[in-house]
Amino acid sequence: MLLRNKKVVISAGASGIGWATAKVLHTRGARVFLCDIDEKRIKKINQDKKNNMRAYLCDADDEKGVRSFFREIKKYTSSIDCLINNVGIAGPTGVIEKLDTENWSQTLKTNVISHFLFTKNAIPMLKKNKGGSIINISSTAGVFGFPLRSPYAVSKAATLSFTKTAAMELGKYKIRVNAILPGVTRGSRMNRVIDAKAKYLGVSKKSIEKDFVSMASMNSWIEEEDIGKLCSFLISDDSNKISGQSIAVDGNTLRAD
Repeated sequence: MLLRNKKVVISAGASGIGWATAKVLHTRGARVFLCDIDEKRIKKINQDKKNNMRAYLCDADDEKGVRSFFREIKKYTSSIDCLINNVGIAGPTGVIEKLDTENWSQTLKTNVISHFLFTKNAIPMLKKNKGGSIINISSTAGVFGFPLRSPYAVSKAATLSFTKTAAMELGKYKIRVNAILPGVTRGSRMNRVIDAKAKYLGVSKKSIEKDFVSMASMNSWIEEEDIGKLCSFLISDDSNKISGQSIAVDGNTLRAD
């Protein structure tokens, strides 16, 4: 599926799902503008003259920083075809009654408010494009819940509501808004989640890993590139009537305990 000259913005795009998605889209012809807080990764990406990407340092929690990021993009283009709201943190692990309020607040700020900030700045550029796509990376936790990870689950549920509401507001501008719900995705973020849960429960990492994978009927990991491939479809003209949807890439989640 070709995305020739499609202009795509990705938050938290220098590693994990964001970077895997950036590479998928780049190989299919998209022009990628990404941001991240990892200065070393940003520098490395910009030093690679073979790619068609531009990477910028940006803290997604900082409204001024997000505005500055979009000002940099506007030096190269006045319009974009897609925004991928990928930024997110795992948040704390523990039962609700013992979790720290500040950690709860930070999880919601990063996972929900950042999506608002990026979307707010992207809408005028999508309108100039006469339409386009916004993709919010949520999680199956937003539907099923996630014991010991309540702030994360709540933030991902909020993302689904934000997706529906934005789709209603922006449909008249031919701007489609959808959410992707990754399941148990192989990568460094999931490794940290497994480590935290194993430590909290006092069990082996292997047992937690096996339990997570068994939650889906396909009994297998989701790869980060799988998310990038669905993003590619939702950017393409083949999806020009798909909006307001929450689409899982999870191998069919059966339980979340």
